[in-house]
Amino acid sequence: MEDPKRAAAIAALNEIPNRGHGAVLIVGLGTGSTSRLFVEELGARVRAGWNLFGVPTSESTRALASAVGIALLDDEGPWDIDVNVDGADEVSAKLDLIKGGGAAHTREKVVNYASRRNVIIVDATKMSTKLGERWPVPVEVLPFANGTTRAHLERLGVPVLRVRDGHPVKTDAGNLIFDLKAGPIADPGALDRALRGIPGVVETGLFVGRADVVLVAGGAGVERLVPRA
Repeated sequence: MEDPKRAAAIAALNEIPNRGHGAVLIVGLGTGSTSRLFVEELGARVRAGWNLFGVPTSESTRALASAVGIALLDDEGPWDIDVNVDGADEVSAKLDLIKGGGAAHTREKVVNYASRRNVIIVDATKMSTKLGERWPVPVEVLPFANGTTRAHLERLGVPVLRVRDGHPVKTDAGNLIFDLKAGPIADPGALDRALRGIPGVVETGLFVGRADVVLVAGGAGVERLVPRA
Protein backbone atom coordinates (compact mmCIF):
# COMPACT_ATOMS: atom_id res chain seq x y z
CA MET A 1 0.00 0.00 0.00
CA GLU A 2 1.11 3.59 -0.60
CA ASP A 3 2.23 5.77 2.27
CA PRO A 4 -0.69 5.70 4.75
CA LYS A 5 -0.59 9.45 5.31
CA ARG A 6 -0.88 10.14 1.60
CA ALA A 7 -3.67 7.56 1.31
CA ALA A 8 -5.63 9.45 3.98
CA ALA A 9 -4.92 12.74 2.22
CA ILE A 10 -6.21 11.40 -1.10
CA ALA A 11 -9.30 9.93 0.58
CA ALA A 12 -10.09 13.37 2.02
CA LEU A 13 -10.58 14.70 -1.51
CA ASN A 14 -13.79 12.65 -1.63
CA GLU A 15 -15.08 14.71 1.33
CA ILE A 16 -14.91 17.95 -0.67
CA PRO A 17 -18.53 18.83 -1.58
CA ASN A 18 -19.57 19.19 -5.20
CA ARG A 19 -21.42 22.47 -5.62
CA GLY A 20 -21.88 22.04 -9.36
CA HIS A 21 -20.36 23.78 -12.35
CA GLY A 22 -18.96 27.21 -11.58
CA ALA A 23 -19.46 27.02 -7.82
CA VAL A 24 -16.62 28.26 -5.63
CA LEU A 25 -15.71 26.28 -2.53
CA ILE A 26 -13.83 27.41 0.54
CA VAL A 27 -11.57 24.80 2.13
CA GLY A 28 -9.74 25.02 5.46
CA LEU A 29 -6.13 23.86 5.18
CA GLY A 30 -4.58 22.28 8.25
CA THR A 31 -0.99 22.17 9.42
CA GLY A 32 1.33 19.20 9.85
CA SER A 33 2.84 16.38 7.84
CA THR A 34 -0.44 14.72 6.81
CA SER A 35 -2.14 18.04 6.09
CA ARG A 36 0.83 18.98 3.93
CA LEU A 37 0.15 15.96 1.73
CA PHE A 38 -3.51 16.96 1.45
CA VAL A 39 -2.55 20.49 0.35
CA GLU A 40 -0.28 19.01 -2.31
CA GLU A 41 -3.05 16.74 -3.60
CA LEU A 42 -5.59 19.58 -3.52
CA GLY A 43 -3.22 21.81 -5.43
CA ALA A 44 -3.04 19.21 -8.19
CA ARG A 45 -6.84 19.24 -8.44
CA VAL A 46 -6.89 23.05 -8.55
CA ARG A 47 -4.44 23.00 -11.43
CA ALA A 48 -6.78 20.50 -13.12
CA GLY A 49 -9.71 22.90 -12.82
CA TRP A 50 -11.23 22.74 -9.32
CA ASN A 51 -12.59 26.13 -8.31
CA LEU A 52 -11.89 26.94 -4.67
CA PHE A 53 -10.21 29.18 -2.14
CA GLY A 54 -8.21 28.01 0.87
CA VAL A 55 -7.95 29.30 4.43
CA PRO A 56 -4.51 28.31 5.81
CA THR A 57 -3.96 27.62 9.51
CA SER A 58 -0.27 28.56 9.61
CA GLU A 59 2.34 30.49 7.71
CA SER A 60 3.96 27.23 6.59
CA THR A 61 0.65 26.03 5.13
CA ARG A 62 0.14 29.44 3.50
CA ALA A 63 3.53 29.16 1.76
CA LEU A 64 2.86 25.61 0.56
CA ALA A 65 -0.66 26.37 -0.66
CA SER A 66 0.58 29.38 -2.62
CA ALA A 67 3.37 27.31 -4.12
CA VAL A 68 0.96 24.63 -5.42
CA GLY A 69 -1.47 27.15 -6.88
CA ILE A 70 -4.27 27.39 -4.30
CA ALA A 71 -5.81 30.87 -4.06
CA LEU A 72 -6.11 31.99 -0.44
CA LEU A 73 -8.46 34.19 1.52
CA ASP A 74 -7.12 36.79 3.93
CA ASP A 75 -6.56 36.17 7.63
CA GLU A 76 -9.27 38.51 8.87
CA GLY A 77 -12.41 36.61 7.86
CA PRO A 78 -15.23 36.11 8.36
CA TRP A 79 -15.22 32.96 6.27
CA ASP A 80 -17.96 30.50 5.34
CA ILE A 81 -15.78 27.40 5.09
CA ASP A 82 -17.42 24.43 3.38
CA VAL A 83 -15.01 21.83 4.72
CA ASN A 84 -11.83 21.88 6.76
CA VAL A 85 -9.24 19.12 6.36
CA ASP A 86 -6.63 18.75 9.07
CA GLY A 87 -4.52 16.14 10.83
CA ALA A 88 -4.27 15.18 14.50
CA ASP A 89 -1.61 13.93 16.87
CA GLU A 90 -4.00 11.64 18.73
CA VAL A 91 -7.60 10.49 18.20
CA SER A 92 -9.64 8.82 20.93
CA ALA A 93 -12.28 6.13 20.55
CA LYS A 94 -14.87 8.93 20.86
CA LEU A 95 -13.11 10.79 18.02
CA ASP A 96 -11.94 13.62 20.23
CA LEU A 97 -8.54 14.99 19.25
CA ILE A 98 -5.22 16.27 20.49
CA LYS A 99 -3.63 18.69 18.04
CA GLY A 100 -0.75 21.13 18.22
CA GLY A 101 2.36 19.15 17.35
CA GLY A 102 2.94 21.77 14.68
CA ALA A 103 2.37 24.64 17.15
CA ALA A 104 -0.64 25.84 15.13
CA HIS A 105 -3.56 24.57 17.20
CA THR A 106 -5.03 28.00 18.03
CA ARG A 107 -5.39 28.94 14.38
CA GLU A 108 -6.49 25.39 13.60
CA LYS A 109 -9.25 25.64 16.20
CA VAL A 110 -10.42 28.99 14.82
CA VAL A 111 -10.70 27.53 11.31
CA ASN A 112 -12.27 24.33 12.67
CA TYR A 113 -14.97 26.37 14.43
CA ALA A 114 -15.66 28.41 11.27
CA SER A 115 -16.21 25.29 9.13
CA ARG A 116 -19.42 23.50 8.26
CA ARG A 117 -17.66 20.13 8.33
CA ASN A 118 -14.33 19.01 9.77
CA VAL A 119 -12.47 16.08 8.24
CA ILE A 120 -9.49 14.68 10.15
CA ILE A 121 -6.85 12.61 8.36
CA VAL A 122 -4.49 10.33 10.29
CA ASP A 123 -2.67 7.03 10.07
CA ALA A 124 -3.54 4.19 12.42
CA THR A 125 -0.68 4.96 14.83
CA LYS A 126 -2.58 8.07 16.01
CA MET A 127 -5.54 6.11 17.42
CA SER A 128 -5.96 5.65 21.20
CA THR A 129 -8.66 4.57 23.59
CA LYS A 130 -8.35 7.80 25.59
CA LEU A 131 -6.58 11.03 24.79
CA GLY A 132 -3.30 11.45 26.62
CA GLU A 133 -2.22 7.84 26.23
CA ARG A 134 0.24 8.74 23.48
CA TRP A 135 0.53 12.52 23.45
CA PRO A 136 0.70 15.47 25.85
CA VAL A 137 -1.73 18.37 25.50
CA PRO A 138 -0.14 21.37 23.77
CA VAL A 139 -1.06 24.61 25.54
CA GLU A 140 -0.29 27.96 23.89
CA VAL A 141 0.53 30.64 26.48
CA LEU A 142 1.50 34.28 26.42
CA PRO A 143 5.22 34.99 26.97
CA PHE A 144 4.24 37.53 29.66
CA ALA A 145 4.22 35.85 33.09
CA ASN A 146 4.69 32.44 31.49
CA GLY A 147 6.38 31.23 34.68
CA THR A 148 3.25 32.07 36.63
CA THR A 149 1.09 30.41 34.00
CA ARG A 150 3.30 27.34 34.17
CA ALA A 151 2.81 27.15 37.95
CA HIS A 152 -0.96 27.14 37.43
CA LEU A 153 -0.63 24.43 34.76
CA GLU A 154 1.20 22.23 37.27
CA ARG A 155 -2.08 21.73 39.11
CA LEU A 156 -3.38 19.84 36.07
CA GLY A 157 -0.33 17.88 34.93
CA VAL A 158 3.36 18.22 34.15
CA PRO A 159 3.98 21.17 31.77
CA VAL A 160 7.13 21.03 29.65
CA LEU A 161 8.22 24.08 27.68
CA ARG A 162 8.64 23.09 24.05
CA VAL A 163 12.20 23.79 22.93
CA ARG A 164 13.87 23.28 19.56
CA ASP A 165 17.58 23.76 18.88
CA GLY A 166 18.02 25.21 22.34
CA HIS A 167 15.34 27.89 21.93
CA PRO A 168 11.67 27.99 22.96
CA VAL A 169 9.32 27.20 20.11
CA LYS A 170 7.21 30.21 19.12
CA THR A 171 3.83 30.06 17.44
CA ASP A 172 3.03 32.25 14.43
CA ALA A 173 1.53 34.69 16.95
CA GLY A 174 4.78 34.79 18.95
CA ASN A 175 3.51 32.76 21.90
CA LEU A 176 5.06 29.81 23.76
CA ILE A 177 3.97 26.17 23.91
CA PHE A 178 3.85 24.06 27.04
CA ASP A 179 3.23 20.36 26.44
CA LEU A 180 1.13 19.19 29.38
CA LYS A 181 1.61 15.57 30.38
CA ALA A 182 -1.73 14.64 31.91
CA GLY A 183 -1.83 10.88 31.31
CA PRO A 184 -4.99 9.22 30.01
CA ILE A 185 -7.66 11.92 30.20
CA ALA A 186 -10.99 10.80 31.67
CA ASP A 187 -12.86 13.98 30.70
CA PRO A 188 -11.17 15.96 27.91
CA GLY A 189 -13.90 18.61 27.94
CA ALA A 190 -13.43 19.31 31.63
CA LEU A 191 -9.64 19.53 31.23
CA ASP A 192 -10.03 21.88 28.26
CA ARG A 193 -12.28 24.19 30.28
CA ALA A 194 -9.93 24.14 33.27
CA LEU A 195 -6.93 25.00 31.12
CA ARG A 196 -8.70 27.80 29.27
CA GLY A 197 -9.75 29.25 32.61
CA ILE A 198 -6.13 30.00 33.50
CA PRO A 199 -5.14 33.62 32.69
CA GLY A 200 -2.27 33.57 30.21
CA VAL A 201 -3.50 30.47 28.39
CA VAL A 202 -4.35 31.37 24.80
CA GLU A 203 -5.72 27.99 23.66
CA THR A 204 -5.36 24.25 24.18
CA GLY A 205 -4.78 21.41 21.76
CA LEU A 206 -7.89 19.57 22.95
CA PHE A 207 -10.52 19.40 20.20
CA VAL A 208 -13.58 17.88 21.85
CA GLY A 209 -16.51 17.01 19.59
CA ARG A 210 -14.90 18.87 16.70
CA ALA A 211 -14.48 16.04 14.15
CA ASP A 212 -17.30 15.17 11.74
CA VAL A 213 -15.28 12.54 9.87
CA VAL A 214 -12.01 10.81 10.74
CA LEU A 215 -10.17 9.03 7.93
CA VAL A 216 -7.72 6.45 9.31
CA ALA A 217 -5.18 4.93 6.94
CA GLY A 218 -3.73 1.54 7.78
CA GLY A 219 -2.41 -1.56 6.09
CA ALA A 220 -5.86 -2.60 4.86
CA GLY A 221 -6.80 0.78 3.42
CA VAL A 222 -8.57 3.88 4.70
CA GLU A 223 -11.33 3.51 7.29
CA ARG A 224 -13.99 6.24 7.51
CA LEU A 225 -15.17 6.91 11.08
CA VAL A 226 -17.95 9.23 12.22
CA PRO A 227 -19.00 10.07 15.80
CA ARG A 228 -21.71 7.94 17.33
CA ALA A 229 -25.07 9.63 17.79
